[in-house]
Amino acid sequence: MSMYGDDNNMDSFDDGEGAPPEESNNRTFLFIAGGLGILVLIGLCAVVGYFFLNRGTAQQTELTAQANATSQQATIAVGLTRNAQSQAETQAAAVTATLLPTNTPVIAQATATVSPTSNPATATVGAAFTQIAAASTASTQTTLTVIATSTALPNTGFADDIGLPGMFAMAFAFVIVIFLVRKLRAAPAR
Repeated sequence: MSMYGDDNNMDSFDDGEGAPPEESNNRTFLFIAGGLGILVLIGLCAVVGYFFLNRGTAQQTELTAQANATSQQATIAVGLTRNAQSQAETQAAAVTATLLPTNTPVIAQATATVSPTSNPATATVGAAFTQIAAASTASTQTTLTVIATSTALPNTGFADDIGLPGMFAMAFAFVIVIFLVRKLRAAPAR
């Protein structure tokens, strides 16, 4: 008998072998599977964090673009106002004698006008540039306004929105992890 009064010394195994040997491969697999699970969880958290951080940047970019467009429209409006003022001053200064109207019959004929652009905003900006150029040739006292235009390429598309190169790098890393896990599982236990 033992000091504590127990007679139970693993008598549940009747075959005389004692306790079965513990499988170390199974424990290693569970550690690796748990590590992969944690790695996937960290990856998901990183993707969610990326979308939250990128959303603020996209909104800031949109606000900056709207501010630039508003600034450009204000500059065009100032240029058109100066153009109108200079034309009014030129017409007031150069008053000439007008001839009396004559009896000339007017025949109206329709003509086809070809628009260089299909976008009305582009046509409006083009018309504004034409008026500013006409004002600068009409009077030498007109101050021209420089209108800034963007020459950068747009940052749009599917790959830019979701970070496609980073996704390929993560997929490659996961494939390497899969091959390493298979190799470790297939290795004999020591």
